[in-house]
Amino acid sequence: MTLIQSFTEGQEVTGYYLLKSVNVKQTNSTPPKDYFDIILSDTSGEISAKYWDASSTDKETFFAPMLVKVRGVVQLYRERLQFKVNKIRPVSDDEGYNITDFVRAAPVPPNDLVYTIKTAASSIQDVEMQVIIDHCFSKIGDKLMHYPAAKGMHHAFYAGLAYHMVRMLELAEFICRQRPFLNRDLLVAGIILHDIAKTEELTAELGIVSEYSFTGKLIGHIPLAAGWVTEAAVIHGMDVNSEKIVLLQHMILAHHNLPEWGSTVQPQIPEALALHLIDQMDAKLQAAEDAISTMPTTDDWTSPVRALENKAFYRAKGE
Repeated sequence: MTLIQSFTEGQEVTGYYLLKSVNVKQTNSTPPKDYFDIILSDTSGEISAKYWDASSTDKETFFAPMLVKVRGVVQLYRERLQFKVNKIRPVSDDEGYNITDFVRAAPVPPNDLVYTIKTAASSIQDVEMQVIIDHCFSKIGDKLMHYPAAKGMHHAFYAGLAYHMVRMLELAEFICRQRPFLNRDLLVAGIILHDIAKTEELTAELGIVSEYSFTGKLIGHIPLAAGWVTEAAVIHGMDVNSEKIVLLQHMILAHHNLPEWGSTVQPQIPEALALHLIDQMDAKLQAAEDAISTMPTTDDWTSPVRALENKAFYRAKGE
């Protein structure tokens, strides 16, 4: 199997790949013809692809995500590699391939990630905070086992949301030891809750986001999670106007820092500031890691990284 990361210009490729997305578009010809605008992926990365001969039957056959066998050639388009698909078909069950073998995933098993998150939650000394977190866990079921943290910005892979939480919790433990004036309970609770409603905001399968949900489009994960805190407080007889509840909501509502990034307020307590900075550090480092680790082996520079102000990053050769 030829990994996407190793594709080179002019290379003819036949192999099995994940059809990560497929959209029907039309050429500029007269009359216009339908074609597939595709993203193919495997565990090493993804590549934009075009299938110019899409028939009406094809449009009823191919959908994302699914495993396909393709034959085609790697081309250069606007200084980036692109794959021209000449033949494509669905993969049958008897071919011995599993779609999960072609999905990018967190480098830590999901069971271990969820165990770490729930262990951190149980280490919180404040019982009411534990109750609120347990309520939110009950709302999301087993989605932490597989949900990505985003559609494309960062941790956009299988179990990416749980991986993001765990890496943030690790950073928080160090910072709380270095800065003991911080309220550890509040920071740990904020990390667990800050993105938990992405499980409601995003529609995802196999770690791949297909779209934002109706609720996600109209409300978003930040107000949703803050609402879950209120809901938990009401159900369990807590004062929704107490300092504790308001601070937890502030942690969630402020973690993106700026209104244009989705926050309704900016951080106004040290723990909220710490949460924002930890979130930014982990998200941006993951975006850089993803760009470097999935770039073609023949390239020195990544494509522009949206999460990093659309800057391209150079891969040092380490000589």
